[in-house]
Amino acid sequence: MRRVTHDTWASILGVLYLGLMVNLLVLTASLPLVVLLITTDPVHSWPLLALAAPLAAPALAAAFGTFRAHDEGETQVVRAFVRAWRRTARPSLLLGTAAVAAIVVLLVDVRMLAATAASVLVVPLLLVLAVLTAATALLALAAVAEAPRARLRDAVRAAFVLAVRRWPLQVLSLVVLAVQVAVFATMPAVGIGLTAAPALYVAWANSRHALRPVLGLEDAPAR
Repeated sequence: MRRVTHDTWASILGVLYLGLMVNLLVLTASLPLVVLLITTDPVHSWPLLALAAPLAAPALAAAFGTFRAHDEGETQVVRAFVRAWRRTARPSLLLGTAAVAAIVVLLVDVRMLAATAASVLVVPLLLVLAVLTAATALLALAAVAEAPRARLRDAVRAAFVLAVRRWPLQVLSLVVLAVQVAVFATMPAVGIGLTAAPALYVAWANSRHALRPVLGLEDAPAR
């Protein structure tokens, strides 16, 4: 039976440390939203959740930036997260605010039009637009994390095009994040402490792969 080498153990422990620290840092950076989700009923407190949700966008972008730094050999997770948060906080907050506002408007329209005669045609279209908005925002956050100096307008434009062209990847990312939300809703401790980082890593890896054409990574080896 072959013994596990020291390098293998170090790699395993490094990944575990990365996951646990990213969970803690994302929780800290998006604490207002997490507190509202735990202490209130989302059905009745959705306006407050909509106000707090954009604060989570910089946390997601910082998590993506941390994964990128780890992929490049960085071992100081806290330093990588803080550095990524500082670089991406402003554009990701603007992006999160715009995306949340658009999704709220679309979902309110769905609620208002659900009982009308036009609901058969209009409601599916509005839901598709809401999903496309979420997919574009997620991809744009990854783009901001990968290229913090890029103009936000360019990042959003590229994210929109690639979200449509490479929709299976974005659908997978949204499904994984939806499962993470369900886990958090039923078992908050597990959702915060264990499964958040793996779900975000899948979303980042899918988004980075989708962004390869605009990031100049077409010939880069897959990780």
